[in-house]
Amino acid sequence: MKSKCTTYLKSFTTLFLLGCCFMSNAQVLHKRTTMLMGGRFDISIVANDSLKAENSIDEVIAEITRIENLISDWKPSSQVSEVNRNAGISPVKVDREVFELTQRALQFSKITNGGFDVSFAAMDRIWKFDGSMTTMPTPEAIKASVAKVGYQNIILDSVQSTIFLKLKGMKIGFGALGEGYATNKCKDLMLSKGIKAGIVNASGDLTAWGTQPNGKDWNIGMTNPFDTNKLFAIVPIKNGAVTTSGSYEKFVVLNGKRYSHIINPATGYPSTGLCSVSIFGPNAEMANGFSTSIMVLGKKAGLELINKYPEYSCVMIKDNGKIIKSKNFNIAKFHPKI
Repeated sequence: MKSKCTTYLKSFTTLFLLGCCFMSNAQVLHKRTTMLMGGRFDISIVANDSLKAENSIDEVIAEITRIENLISDWKPSSQVSEVNRNAGISPVKVDREVFELTQRALQFSKITNGGFDVSFAAMDRIWKFDGSMTTMPTPEAIKASVAKVGYQNIILDSVQSTIFLKLKGMKIGFGALGEGYATNKCKDLMLSKGIKAGIVNASGDLTAWGTQPNGKDWNIGMTNPFDTNKLFAIVPIKNGAVTTSGSYEKFVVLNGKRYSHIINPATGYPSTGLCSVSIFGPNAEMANGFSTSIMVLGKKAGLELINKYPEYSCVMIKDNGKIIKSKNFNIAKFHPKI
């Protein structure tokens, strides 16, 4: 008898079209959900026995916790928090891993012309998406909210492995890259341990490798932004990453216009026009950065950006429900319904 296991996530549903606890070719699938890095992680591991699968999940959780303790700007003991405390004061020496992640984030800030900005953490939270906001902030308040944001004021010293934020009050944060980075690291760790298949899903930033125990690709269900209890498409994934950024869970409507909770770090204004952007590609960290920045950049600039990177493709959904795919999108079984 075949059953169907469905895990509902923020942006994706991973559909395991097979038994929940079964054995096929001596492979078993085990799943666990936990809260890490301020969000939900769904971890699925395929191994040749239950004990190995459960131990592997423990190792994944330990790796995510290690990364969180290094880069989480809300943890006072993290190296990133130390960098932020010393903004405008002095450079801070960090582990090479933190330095290189910051280096990549800075490069991503440059290629998106600030659509993504690793210093967004210094932004004042003047926009409210909890139903309490009824009027637009003033232009002066919006401008002031991003006064300490600006990747151009981050100084990296590769020889000394230091990070210096030039302006007092500046902050860096990895909310838009950190979870994707963590899922990449977990996949690499599992492959090094001989785990040939699994999924690590960080609230919609998903890395998958290998196949289901029955040899079929993983099936990723994409949430309908206009009815989050439904899917608008199911796509097969074997080895790669899928990330989604969207405004359908947190937004505010002012004067008849919908404003996303994703703020343009260059202007201080929320993104408009797109309610969802999904990115497909080999690297979840990079895909995560693309999905966030394209929400900010919008359809035209977003397509121009993603088309420069042929390993990546995207699906955008506009506020009016129109679906737009990048020219290099090539998932043959993608049949969206909205």
